[in-house]
This record gives sequence, structure tokens and C-alpha cells, in this order.
Amino acid sequence: MKSVLVTGANGQLGQCIQKIQAAHSDINFHFASIDELDITDTQKVQEFFLKNSYDYCVNCAAYTNVELAESEEDKAYLVNAEAAKNLAKACADNKVTMIHISTDYVFDGTKTTPYLETDATNPISVYGASKLKGEQNVQAVSEKYFIIRTSWLYAEFGKNFYKTMLQKAKEKANLTITTEQTGTPTNANDLAALIVKIINTNNTNYGIYHFSNDGEATWYDFTKEIIQNMHLAEADQPSLKPVDSYKTKAARPKNSVLDKTKVRSIIETISWQESLRNLMKNSN
Repeated sequence: MKSVLVTGANGQLGQCIQKIQAAHSDINFHFASIDELDITDTQKVQEFFLKNSYDYCVNCAAYTNVELAESEEDKAYLVNAEAAKNLAKACADNKVTMIHISTDYVFDGTKTTPYLETDATNPISVYGASKLKGEQNVQAVSEKYFIIRTSWLYAEFGKNFYKTMLQKAKEKANLTITTEQTGTPTNANDLAALIVKIINTNNTNYGIYHFSNDGEATWYDFTKEIIQNMHLAEADQPSLKPVDSYKTKAARPKNSVLDKTKVRSIIETISWQESLRNLMKNSN
């Protein structure tokens, strides 16, 4: 039986993995929240790995507030870069395969076609830069790693754009949503399935992978699809209007669509619209 440590257990991805663990009785999952394992503490991480034996470590822990990271740079780097290094070092020392989650925000968004794993990185925000440094730290100290860059992650758990729009639509709010960015909404349940597939198949094709659902959208497109799938009566429909641009502290890539050719050797991908429909149908 494989033994797997999942950090950031209370986040949306951690909870998605918890949701499917019962279907994988051949894997012994250990879900660790910050209360049990503070991955920013180098000594505690080393001690934790000495006391426990794992085959894989899935790092779902991250500082994800893109806006706040601009004024909390030290904290963003501590969690996204230094803590990732702590885990990678412990994994390397104990012959543990690391699965680390990264982001489309490592790119600047100037490319007009989907980003390949081999494309040059150039983050334009503190969040993106801290996540890129995390990738580099993992690569510097570990040989057995999977770095999975994903985009616009959402689920029925935690705080995310999807849940915010659901709530606002139910309140019949006046929604003005940007069309300035193009990317791919990604159901965290699908990412969880990829992670478990990597573990179950004993995959040793280590390296960087891009994973998202298929297709592309703006945040306006995503919101419109969420509302349509709520099947609200006409009288209960919220007001939804597109806007070209909006002011933010953090710069965001204009285009961050990821190429999934490489990851399709591991798992099939589906459209973001289909995945969203599946989630909303099964969440009702």
C-alpha cells in the first residue's frame, strides 16, 4: 500500500482529494493541515518526515491571494517558495516523490497561443514570482518530482470565484465581470483525479506538466456559464454585464491558456464547460 502525505489539507484541492480517498483503498492518505505540519518551519518538516514514512508528498499548501501578495511579499515567498523548498528537501532526503502544484501566473500572458511547459517564464505579479521560485526550489533539491501548473482553480470547497459568483447570483446582484483575461477555469476535482492517477500508475516521467480543463474563457464567460447552469427563473436572474478592464494591485496575464498535450499521456482532459456542468449537477 502506498503512503501519501497531502499538505494544505483544508484547501479546496486538499478537500477534493479527501473526497475521493474512499475510492482508493490501496492508498493510505495522511492529510496534514497547518495545525499539524507548518511547512514553513524547516526543522519541523524534517522531524515530521523522520517520524513518518511516505512514498509521495502532494503539496497543496499555498499562499493564493494574488492581490494581497503585492503588500505581503515576504509571506507569499515564505509559503510558496521557502516552504516548497523545505518539503522538497525532506522528500529528497527520504526518497519521497513530490507532487507540487504551481500556476499559470508564472507566465506574462503575452503569448497568443497556449503555453507549453518549455516556454519561457516571466511572472508579472508577486504571487506569480513566488510560485515560480517555488518551482525552482523544488527542481534544485529534488529529482523525483511532478510540478503541475494549473489555472483558475475552483471547487465546491473553500473560497473561490465559482462559489462567490454562485452566491452573488442567488442574491440577484448586479454583476460587472471583466473580459480582460483569457484562461481556462479548472475544476479542482479533475486535478485531484490527475494526482491520484500519477500515484496509482507509478509514473516516473518526472518534470513539469500543464493541467487544466480544455478550452478557454474570460471571467465573464465563466460567470455567464455558471449562471446558465443554475437554471434560474427569469425573475430570479442577476444582472450580468461585461467590462473591458478593471483596476487591481496585481498585474495579471492577459492570456494564460495552457497546452495540455503532455499531460494527456497520463489522463484524458475534458472541456471546462462539461466539467462545470458535472460539478453543478452533482452539487445540487
